[in-house]
Amino acid sequence: MDANPGKASLRKTRAGRAAALLTLACCVGAQAGTITTQIDGIDDPLKAAVATAAEITQYEKQDVSAAQAQRLYRNAGEQIVKALEAWGYYNAKTDGELKETAQGWTAILHVRAGERLLVGDFSVEVPSPARDEKEVASALANFTPKSGQPFDSTAYEKSKAAVQSALFAVGYLDAKQTVHKVEVSRGANRAAISLQWDVGGRYRFGEVVFKGSQLNDGVLDRYIPWRKGDFYSQSRLLRLQQKLVDADYFAIVDVLPDKEHAVGDVIPIDVTLAPAPRNIYTAGIFVDSDIGPGIKGSITRRWVNMRGHKAKIEVEIAQREKMLAGTYTIPLPGDDNRAYNFGVAYRNIDTETAQSDTLRLTANETRYWHGWNRTLGINALSGTYTVANIDGTSTLVYPEVSLERKRADDMGFVRDGYSLSLDARASPGPSTRFVQARADAKWIRGFGDRQRLIVRGSLGATAVGDFDKLPPELRFFGGGDRSIRGYAYQTVGPPLPADQLPIAIAKCNAGKSTTDCGNLIIGGKNLAVASAEYEYYFTPNWGIGTFVDAGDAFSAFGDFKTHIGTGFGLRWRSPVGMVRADLGFPVNDPEGRHGVQLHLIIGPDL
Repeated sequence: MDANPGKASLRKTRAGRAAALLTLACCVGAQAGTITTQIDGIDDPLKAAVATAAEITQYEKQDVSAAQAQRLYRNAGEQIVKALEAWGYYNAKTDGELKETAQGWTAILHVRAGERLLVGDFSVEVPSPARDEKEVASALANFTPKSGQPFDSTAYEKSKAAVQSALFAVGYLDAKQTVHKVEVSRGANRAAISLQWDVGGRYRFGEVVFKGSQLNDGVLDRYIPWRKGDFYSQSRLLRLQQKLVDADYFAIVDVLPDKEHAVGDVIPIDVTLAPAPRNIYTAGIFVDSDIGPGIKGSITRRWVNMRGHKAKIEVEIAQREKMLAGTYTIPLPGDDNRAYNFGVAYRNIDTETAQSDTLRLTANETRYWHGWNRTLGINALSGTYTVANIDGTSTLVYPEVSLERKRADDMGFVRDGYSLSLDARASPGPSTRFVQARADAKWIRGFGDRQRLIVRGSLGATAVGDFDKLPPELRFFGGGDRSIRGYAYQTVGPPLPADQLPIAIAKCNAGKSTTDCGNLIIGGKNLAVASAEYEYYFTPNWGIGTFVDAGDAFSAFGDFKTHIGTGFGLRWRSPVGMVRADLGFPVNDPEGRHGVQLHLIIGPDL
C-alpha cells in the first residue's frame, strides 16, 4: 500500500495526461496536408524580403504534418522580425494565427514594421592622402546610409566594400578596417555608424613579366600603359589586359599583381599568355542593297614574325563591286597603339552611275591621339573609269589625314553613344590638283525601355582643278543605304553638263551605254545629308523604325536641290549583329522620280 495516497493519485493523473498527449501527438503527426501563407501589413519590396526569409513559405503547396505546421508558424514571426532589421526596422512586431483548412493549414501573419531606424552619428575615416584619390573620394561621397538617412544594412555593406575596393584599386593593397561597427538604440530608433581604415603604404608598379608569349622579348612592352615606379592602379592593369586582347596575338591573357614577391612597396606584375592560332580564315555570303549580293573571305596572319608584324589578304565579290586587297602592319613601341601600315587594293565598281577599275597603294601611320584614332598617310590612286557614259583616266598621289572617335554604352546595341569622323586629303597631281574634306557624325539615344532616336549627318567639300579627272570614288554622290534612303545607290548628284550630253546620248542610242540613260549623274564637289530615325522595339530583339533623310550632292551652292526620302522598316538584333530592312520612297523629287527602294544593312550601329 502506498504510504501517501495523494501523491500516488497525482502520479496516476500526470501519467494519464502524458499518455493522452502522446496519443494525441501520434494521431496529429499522422495527419498531413498542404500549407499556405498570407502576409499582410507591408508591401514590396519588404513583403518579398520577409517572404523569402520566412522558412514557412518554402513549404507552400507541400505536404506537412500538423507538428511541422506548428513549428513553421512559431518560427516565422522571429524570422520576419530578423529580416526586417536588415532594412532598418528594429521595432517590428508580428502576430497572426494558424488555421486548419480542408486541404491542410493557412498561416496568416500580420506584420507591423514600425518606424525605420535612422542613422544618427556617422563617422567614416580614411586617412589622407588616400582619401583624396579620385576613386576613394567618390566611394566616400556615395557612401550610404549617411546621417539622417534610413539605415539599410545591404547598402551599408556595399558601401564598405566600395571603399575597400577603391583603396585596392589605387594601390593601397594592405588597407584594412580597424573600426567597423553599427550601434543600434532601439528606444531612440537610431543607429550610429563608425568606420576607420588603416591604409598602409601605397604600392608602385615593378617589373612586368610576360610568360608564354611567342614573340621576342620587348615586343609586348609597347602595350604597358605605365612606367616602372608609377603608383599601382587597378584600372591600368585592366587596360593592359584589354590592349593585349585587342592585339589579337593570344588566346589567353591573364594579368595579376604578384604581391607575394613584392619588395617594399614595389610589386611585380605577372602576365600569363597563350598563343592564339596563327592564321585566321573567314568566308561568308552577304546581301547589301547598295552593291548587291556577294561573297567575301579573308586570311589573316596574326604574327608574320617574332617581332609581331601582321598581314591580311581579303577578297570581296559582289554584283556591283569586286575587291582584292592586302595589308601589312608593323606595330611600333608606345602605349598609343601606334603602327605603320602598308596596303595595296584593286577595286572594280559597276553601278547605275559609274564604272571604274582602280589600283591604290597606301602607306600610313595609325595611333591613338588625344582621344581620337588618327591616321596620317599617303595614297597613290590610278585607274580608268566611266561616269554617265563619259570615259576617263586618272593618276593621283595625295596625302591624307583622318580622325575617328566612337563612344557607346554597348557596341552591340547602342542606347547612348555617338561616332564622329573627319578626314582631309589634297593632291598636286599629276592628273589634277584637288583639296577635299569630309565630316560624318552619328548620335544615338535611347529613351524609355523600347525606343531609340538616331540622328546622323554628312558634309563634304572639294576644290578641284579639273573635275573630269577626279575618279568616282573621290566624287560625292547621294542615295543608298547610308545616305538618302528612297533613292538607289549613287543616283543623287549633278547631271552631266550639256556640252557632254551628245557623247552620252550617242552611246545610249548605239546600245553601248554602261549607265542609266534616264539619269546621267556625274557626282558633285560638295555633299550635305541629314537624317532622323525613330525605332520602337516590341520585343527585346524585334522592332520597327521610321525615318526621314534629306540632302544633295552638288557642285555649286546655287545648284543645291533638296532630295527627301522617307519610309519605314524592320529591325532585328540577330546573333550576328543588327539587321535593318527599310522601304524608302522619294518625296517631291526635283527630277520627278518616284517608286520604292529596298535598303538592307547588316552591321553595328556605329
